[in-house]
Amino acid sequence: MKNKRIFWIAGENSGDLHASIILAEINKQYRNIENFGIGGKMMMSHGFRAIFPFERFSVMGFVEVIKHLAFFADVEKHIKDIFQNNPPDLVILVDYPGLNMRIAKLAKSYNIPVLYFIVPQFWAWKYKRIFKLQKFTDHIAYILPFEGKHFDKHNIDASFVGHPISEEISIKLSKEEFAQKNDLDLNKKWIGFLPGSRNAELKNMLPQFIDSIEMFDPDKYEFLISQASSVSNRLFQRIINKTDKNIKIVRNMNYEMMKHCDFLTVTSGTATIETAFLGTPFIIVYKTSNISYQIGKRFIKIDKIGLPNIVIEKNIVPELIQSEVNGKTIHAAISDILSDEDKYKKISNELKALHDVLGSKTPSTEVAGIIGKMINE
Repeated sequence: MKNKRIFWIAGENSGDLHASIILAEINKQYRNIENFGIGGKMMMSHGFRAIFPFERFSVMGFVEVIKHLAFFADVEKHIKDIFQNNPPDLVILVDYPGLNMRIAKLAKSYNIPVLYFIVPQFWAWKYKRIFKLQKFTDHIAYILPFEGKHFDKHNIDASFVGHPISEEISIKLSKEEFAQKNDLDLNKKWIGFLPGSRNAELKNMLPQFIDSIEMFDPDKYEFLISQASSVSNRLFQRIINKTDKNIKIVRNMNYEMMKHCDFLTVTSGTATIETAFLGTPFIIVYKTSNISYQIGKRFIKIDKIGLPNIVIEKNIVPELIQSEVNGKTIHAAISDILSDEDKYKKISNELKALHDVLGSKTPSTEVAGIIGKMINE
């Protein structure tokens, strides 16, 4: 049997992880498939062949993108040569819309089938992207259930495949083991803070978190702050050292922290959907520069910022945005829920419903099945 060839583009670490789980399932179900393209170490661990250095694709911000324009032009030229001279049987695009939307168009110009897994958030801004998805893709595997109504409206072939976090999240330590590793008192309530994975987020959020911690009674609470490996340790320590409160710094145990804390304050982003999936009540906070915020307000078309609230299409967890984010309001929001058992239980129950929706399907088997149909395996 002739080998089938699948060309992938996953340009970020999250995409590398999401795609690697699909590749593992493909290797179980099918033989004679060559997977190659743009991807990272996790994909390569499943036999994927990368044709470019993966780290070159992790570019954020207008200035950084400008600096890398020549590189991306070379990438597109190389991909065009592949599509023209030795076309694959299928192109799979994973998130990363800046490049992937252009490659979808290129693939269709050579009549190569396109599967888009984890589409750009067109419903938040740039809604017109849905018409490009309609024109340049053959099937969409989407991970947020409410997106389906948009695809139905525009007669786009699409399948809800469940959310990748249902397969990616694993809890390795019990609450007791986690407490022992981090010197935590099991008789106190644990309040956790996730300031984000970027230095800019750290500067905006961590001082506000510290201010809120100053207002709590340390005899009743343990305070945990997650430190992402991607942020500056010097910056992190400089901010933390401004308080004399006993704060436990948690590294490489985010999921255990999310699961075992009694309450969390989470910076808007991927961590909010992970926290929601694990079911611990929390609040969502978001603060950026005033210029960025004012620009964002002009383009973003939705009235919620937190993915859990967007997915379930109701306000499950409170959101504090921009000027609302300060020590006093964070302390008040946490205290309001922790002191009201009914409010706390209501949030817990609604998060369980969200967990059941996101985990109702297994992405690896769902997407592998779609791939099999698209390449006639």
